[in-house]
Amino acid sequence: MPAEPEPTPWRMPGPTELAGCDDLVAVGADLEPGTLLAAYRHGLFPMPLDDERIGWWSPDPRGVLPIDALSVSRSLRRSVRRYDIRVDTAFDQVVRACADPARPHGWISEPIAAAYSRLHGLGWAHSVEAWDGERLVGGLYGLAIDGLFAGESMFSLERDASKVALVALVDLLKEDGRDRLIDVQWTTEHLESLGVLEVSRPLYLDLLAAARGIELPPAFA
Repeated sequence: MPAEPEPTPWRMPGPTELAGCDDLVAVGADLEPGTLLAAYRHGLFPMPLDDERIGWWSPDPRGVLPIDALSVSRSLRRSVRRYDIRVDTAFDQVVRACADPARPHGWISEPIAAAYSRLHGLGWAHSVEAWDGERLVGGLYGLAIDGLFAGESMFSLERDASKVALVALVDLLKEDGRDRLIDVQWTTEHLESLGVLEVSRPLYLDLLAAARGIELPPAFA
């Protein structure tokens, strides 16, 4: 089981305080494990605003992937057979690949990468990896908190490799039949093609509350 860190000294906003807020809810605080976990449990996540300031976000609408809504095309099914899937064997390598400054709209700073590495060490953050032989070609990482998987980023060096990692994640989350929640933060055309939906902030917070009552999936427990 994951190790619970020291609680955060920061107070997180509740659902009524989030009503009417923009996507950017707050600025400041820190990236300690207890702060990050408290934020996700309240429907927030961090993204740096600049080299010094951390922004805390709660998008409205929010992108979620219902466990049974993943759309797997015929070509993606072929790709699934092409790669090997591993879990948590190269977490920091996955984060570094996601943080590649050559990628457009890169946002994963060194402090962010270090913060999630600490969460990985405590058992909260996980990577799902697509391998071609002994070469890491794609993957994703995020946090597993009860029945929530909060996806942070994904990368691909070969065709469909990140999508294959997502297919594997869905399989891991539903292997015991529980109705878990995958949060992808914001939607994109790419994610919508895979079955991601937009939901309002109040509905997301309801889904989050329900997910908090579900046990961790066996693969991440």
